[in-house]
Amino acid sequence: MQQLQGMDASFVSLERPNAPMHIGNILIYDPSTAPNGFVRFKDILEFIRPRLALSKTMRQRLVKVPFSIDYPYWIEDPDFDLEYHIRHIALPKPGDWRQLCIQAARLFSRPLDMTRPPWEITVIEGLDNVEGVPKGSYAMVSKVHHAAIDGMSGIDMMNVLHTLTADPRYDGKPDRWKSERLPSQVGLFARGYVRGLLNPVRQLDAVRKMAPGAFRAAKGFVKGEFELSPLLNTPRTRFNGTISSARVVEGRSFPLAGIKAIRSLSEGCKVNDVMLAIVGGALNKYLTEYDDLPDTSMTAMAPISVRAEQEKNTMGNQVSAMVVPLGSHIADATERLAYVHEQTIKSKAMTNAIGAREMTEVSKVSPNFYVSMAARLYSSLGIANRIKPMFNTVVTNVPGPPIPIYSAGAKAQNIFGLLCLLDGMGLGHVVQSYVDKSTITFTACRDMLPDPEYYAECLQASYDDLAKAAGYTEAVESSAAVKPKAKSKRSMNGSQKAAKPASLDQATLN
Repeated sequence: MQQLQGMDASFVSLERPNAPMHIGNILIYDPSTAPNGFVRFKDILEFIRPRLALSKTMRQRLVKVPFSIDYPYWIEDPDFDLEYHIRHIALPKPGDWRQLCIQAARLFSRPLDMTRPPWEITVIEGLDNVEGVPKGSYAMVSKVHHAAIDGMSGIDMMNVLHTLTADPRYDGKPDRWKSERLPSQVGLFARGYVRGLLNPVRQLDAVRKMAPGAFRAAKGFVKGEFELSPLLNTPRTRFNGTISSARVVEGRSFPLAGIKAIRSLSEGCKVNDVMLAIVGGALNKYLTEYDDLPDTSMTAMAPISVRAEQEKNTMGNQVSAMVVPLGSHIADATERLAYVHEQTIKSKAMTNAIGAREMTEVSKVSPNFYVSMAARLYSSLGIANRIKPMFNTVVTNVPGPPIPIYSAGAKAQNIFGLLCLLDGMGLGHVVQSYVDKSTITFTACRDMLPDPEYYAECLQASYDDLAKAAGYTEAVESSAAVKPKAKSKRSMNGSQKAAKPASLDQATLN
């Protein structure tokens, strides 16, 4: 039995019917590399079952403490059933990319069963008309509760689902897993009560560790080394209110060579700066069309992993975050990238001064009862509609495998990340690299972003603007793709003043 950390427990507390707190992926596979050139659903189950020995996550379920007086616990599920967690469906014809995104959005809008290990995988066959993907390919849409993993700690799950060669045989360690009995609720309450009495001591220790960082931050503000303006000037947008339970999912894939070429536009620019500038450009194009573009830059919360070497492959979240301006108010692509690069340096300096690891440690001593109560009040009172947002969206960067990976012998063609949403944050982006590609996938509230194809076109055009400015030869002429095809303006609350833009060309994987 293992107790959750503070941040992990907060994701459990934030779980709501309109805001399920799971993250995941869309993984697309070509079965032609598998033995006999095809993969059956039975083959996937037989491939995964013995490999569960590689995972510390996939057979553990949550047990909550009565009255939420303490953080929940992980136990080895006494009723684990692999076939409950892995499902099988098919797309209707023609089986294109848009249909896959619609199905992924439907799956992602449904909460996980928190009385079982909090993950699901849905195998989706019938991908016969996705550009850049061989006919007969299939996808797996994964959902894992954020309390169990962050973007860097899901390695054991990836190990269960994948091999480095097309040979699906498993010759690893034997499975010696044992289930656990459900603990006594009385015992959990008593333990939580004692921990609550000792919590002030842990809080004082956390404050002591934070003090040097707070001093460095204050000193940096006085010297002008960094500033609070990105936080103080974050505008309110259509994405910063109470969300619905409906989701939309879309994404685009870009060549890593193009992303690296764009870095040359600003000296010292990082790949992450480029991806932030692409998102900023897409928001500029999208919100300009709807007369919703703020005069000041929109901001993104960018998670930072603080996972130590000895914590690799462990459960839970070891992340801090920084808030970065996206330059959404700057139409010129080159100027926007330079602005984002400059602002990112300042944001990193402030985060380093405070201490990313120390900020994470403070979250571990927050009383669970008050965190749970605050989460309920935040949702039930619609506070997201009344307060100024600290950031407008999330852009999280998840490094993927630099070499091809295989599942049941089928070669992975691409990986698209999926993100949870919550009140006040109705749009999130996942940057995911894989071999020679980098994808930006967004998850959004359907009421706030009803035309995901159009926003995907905006992402593509934003990338193309930067690629052409960098002289990347594979940049395509797509500026016309985001010109309005029908006069359309939409207000901040989503009410339509005129016709919605016509549907744009189908998003592609390459």
